[in-house]
Amino acid sequence: MQMEKAKERIILGIDPGTAVLGYGIIKELGSKITLETLGVIKMNHLDDHGLKLQRIFKKTTALIEQYKPDCVALEAPFYGKNIQVMLKLGRAQGVAMAAALNFDIPIFEYSPRKIKQSVTGHGNASKEQVAAMLQTLLGFKETPEFLDATDGLAVAVCHSFQQKTTTRGKSYSGWAAFVKDNEKRIR
Repeated sequence: MQMEKAKERIILGIDPGTAVLGYGIIKELGSKITLETLGVIKMNHLDDHGLKLQRIFKKTTALIEQYKPDCVALEAPFYGKNIQVMLKLGRAQGVAMAAALNFDIPIFEYSPRKIKQSVTGHGNASKEQVAAMLQTLLGFKETPEFLDATDGLAVAVCHSFQQKTTTRGKSYSGWAAFVKDNEKRIR
């Protein structure tokens, strides 16, 4: 009797931002996950919001073309006191979603609390605690210049962990599915 090969999956995790966007890419092979890369897309030197969104789209597209992820997981914008900041974060998330959907890659969303809880076991963990846990889980030593990079990586790891349980994030296989499920949001 032949053993079935474990399925390999590449997950791109994104922590959207308009000054710094963090990303992390992991490879999942059965129950084992390994770090492919992590980093940031810096936009704080750009004054125009439209140019920032364009940079997010182009850089996310380049990551997708280079690493060919099977899915993209994003941190959902959280409610804050400043509605303008939330609006800008939502746009950044939307542009990253559009890049993935442009390649027909399924997208998943997770709340910041869910991501922290999934990675550290505590929904109120600090960025430093999340980074330290990821270093332990994935066996890397270097601390990135921006914790946004480990935040993006945490989204990917959270998605991997969620797929191993019965709780799942929201998935869209393309524009039509996203629009149908979000009609009230766009009208």
